[in-house]
Amino acid sequence: MLVTIHQPNYLPWAGFFHKWLISDAFIILDTVQYHKNEWQNRNRIKTANGAQWLTVPVSYRLPQTIQEVGIASPGWARKQVSAIEQAYARAPYLNDYWPELREVLSKPWGRVAELNIAVIRLLGEVLGCRAPLYLASEMKTVSTNPTGRLVSLCKELGGDAYLSGREGRGYLEADSFSEAKIELWFQEVEASHYPQLHGSFISHLSVIDMLFNLGPATPEIILQMGDKRQ
Repeated sequence: MLVTIHQPNYLPWAGFFHKWLISDAFIILDTVQYHKNEWQNRNRIKTANGAQWLTVPVSYRLPQTIQEVGIASPGWARKQVSAIEQAYARAPYLNDYWPELREVLSKPWGRVAELNIAVIRLLGEVLGCRAPLYLASEMKTVSTNPTGRLVSLCKELGGDAYLSGREGRGYLEADSFSEAKIELWFQEVEASHYPQLHGSFISHLSVIDMLFNLGPATPEIILQMGDKRQ
């Protein structure tokens, strides 16, 4: 049973969903400390002027966890909805996916994790992610050691393999996984080139760029991005 664990990013890129698609269980790690200027409250889309950040304004104080961070301005979604609609007005599959996503973005969310999880659930359903999704905040594991936390979360679900991002090679304690009899795998992906609006290709955008441009072909393109290696 292959488990993957990831923080709740906002409008994640395709690689996020690649991990979910090739795993047997997916845990949203909403119990770790929030860090400013990462991916929990922002991502990028492509416009006629190039890549543009979409940022959810947050209100936080250290050392709050991701699940505790509030949304600072109730009017943030209106501007983002307008920016997305303007950027993708000519995208061939915009109307197939945008109405539901616009509805989710426009709800009066109080916390950024709640927003992100709702968006992730919707996009995962659209992309055919079948593995069950769990929230770390609803599980029993309380370890504060980075590797120990991951090992404990895997064990709680009965997982015998863990899928990390490739950067995990630099900080995970492999011996801890071995001692727990959990195989350690690393995601190996490369951003796919695909037809986009607005000129030259830009990689590592929110997955909505792929969805609006590729439509139902998106899940297969994501799976072709790579695989996993020990």
